[in-house]
Amino acid sequence: MYFPPKTTDTWETKSIADLGWKQTAVQSLLDYLNLKKSKGFIILVNGRIVMENYFNGHTASTNWYWASAGKTLTTTLTGIAQQEGLLNINNKVSDYIGTGWTSLPLAKENLITNKHLLTMTSGIEDIANGDAVDPASLTYKADAGTRWAYHNVYVKLQDVIAKASGQSWSNYFNTKLRDKIGMSGAWIQVDNNSIYYSTTRSMARFGLLMLNKGKWENTTILNESFFNEATNTSQNINLGYGYLWWLNGKESYHLPQSQLQFNGSLIPTAPNDMFMALGKNDQKIYVVPSKKMVVIRMGDAADGTNFALSSFDNELWMKINALYQ
Repeated sequence: MYFPPKTTDTWETKSIADLGWKQTAVQSLLDYLNLKKSKGFIILVNGRIVMENYFNGHTASTNWYWASAGKTLTTTLTGIAQQEGLLNINNKVSDYIGTGWTSLPLAKENLITNKHLLTMTSGIEDIANGDAVDPASLTYKADAGTRWAYHNVYVKLQDVIAKASGQSWSNYFNTKLRDKIGMSGAWIQVDNNSIYYSTTRSMARFGLLMLNKGKWENTTILNESFFNEATNTSQNINLGYGYLWWLNGKESYHLPQSQLQFNGSLIPTAPNDMFMALGKNDQKIYVVPSKKMVVIRMGDAADGTNFALSSFDNELWMKINALYQ
């Protein structure tokens, strides 16, 4: 496994030919990415860049938003804070940020742990009040742990980490993760959410850290036990969800803004062991341990606004598969 230097943006490459992949399949993939409003695209194998392409005026130095793909950055920092003894994911959120952070009755609010925020099982109403996370907007829907629903309330973990560490969220993030693996980028406040912006390569660095189970070279950034919890089924309602990571190859899954259960794998054309950070308008980090591969896609919505999964994922993986099958 290769890791690019932290202080420069030089990066080793590996050619399609060296991997024994099909050069004839490359143009079809690039045409599709361009057609579907992509901006940045990278494939890493064993940490080395196999494909790196930019479209529609985007460049290697242009920052773009991660949207909800950045939820997994919050997961990682939660694990780091726990391994440093600053918090416990099984403790209630109000232990760190005080009571009254929701409009729930106190007994119901006190049911909500950090782990419920990581697993999207807080029980807080997910549709009526939009993305707002002020106390008045966080109302009761069900007891914590009994219902899976995609909700912006996970951002409260950033407040938990800030309180537990005695630092600002962005300072703790920069010190414990960004600077340790040579990422660029910054958190920008957009409406009710803190959104990460970076280059495509910075997103690829984070994907590489996750491919290597939380280690950068020989340095443990995130311990492997938490990494394993985060990238496996985290509750028994949505089997396709870990700690803010999406999981392929499970028997069933749920999607944002729905209580329907869908049978089968999230992305049938993609490897079953893949785990994913999926963001609005098709921001993607795909990590495939069996192929030692990371795939990054940044850009505008391929086919229309979506919160996580879209038809684009399935079609994109058909094109990627054609490279090596």
